[in-house]
Amino acid sequence: MRYFKMNGCGNDFVIIDARSRGSLPLSPTQARAIADRKSGLGCDQVIAVERSIRGDAYMRIWNADGGEVDACGNATRCVAWLLLEEGGAASRRIETGAGLLYAQRVGERLISVDMGSPLLRWEEIPLARAMDTARLEYSMAGLSEPGAVNMGNPHVVFFVPEANAAPVASVGPQVEYDPLFPERANVGFAEVQAPDRIRLRVWERGVGETQACGTGACAALVAAHRQGHCGRRAEVILDGGSLEIEWRAGDDRVLMTGPVELEHTGELPAP
Repeated sequence: MRYFKMNGCGNDFVIIDARSRGSLPLSPTQARAIADRKSGLGCDQVIAVERSIRGDAYMRIWNADGGEVDACGNATRCVAWLLLEEGGAASRRIETGAGLLYAQRVGERLISVDMGSPLLRWEEIPLARAMDTARLEYSMAGLSEPGAVNMGNPHVVFFVPEANAAPVASVGPQVEYDPLFPERANVGFAEVQAPDRIRLRVWERGVGETQACGTGACAALVAAHRQGHCGRRAEVILDGGSLEIEWRAGDDRVLMTGPVELEHTGELPAP
């Protein structure tokens, strides 16, 4: 099976084209082996591109710890670029565990994805108990009142005075495994630098701190707007690059636009 090593703003993936066989049911052990940076190909997430009835392809996602998840924004852009390179339509529909996502090319290696509407009710995040998700009654290590957003996966976003100094490595795993979040959580540390600019670092569940997180950037913009920190459109600056995020007022959809990079391709033996 052919694989593509790609990244979106430094968030890297091994993308396996499994459409010829229909699907690729990797075990957690197999996914961990591929993602291992010492003995495997090395990546934040392993992606399988499978056949889909509803879309142009189905995207399955395993985090580096082998756990399967429903959404990954940066990987969606990479998969969309691969599908668009095959020719045909100017846009692609990618089916995921979080629903259908619509992607189009807006530059040579620049892809825009409609990430859908954010889920904002406490039971949709999900939380273990009822709570206002705009400002959670929650604190950790001096950080408090984060916003909670589900963008196909659960996110908690703390607003900090300086993202570069945020305690990502120490606070991130504590929040990820807190009982308040029964499905664990991705944890963002956002510094609002201007009404249209956010500096963000993200601790991803099952991965650790990454160079970028597409759904995390979407969640940061939504959470920041709900708390009155910024408008509905902003540049989100991550360690590996920048994403343009817009939360449209008219239809409640979140649009994510950013670059993709193809590092190399290769062949994997079929499991």
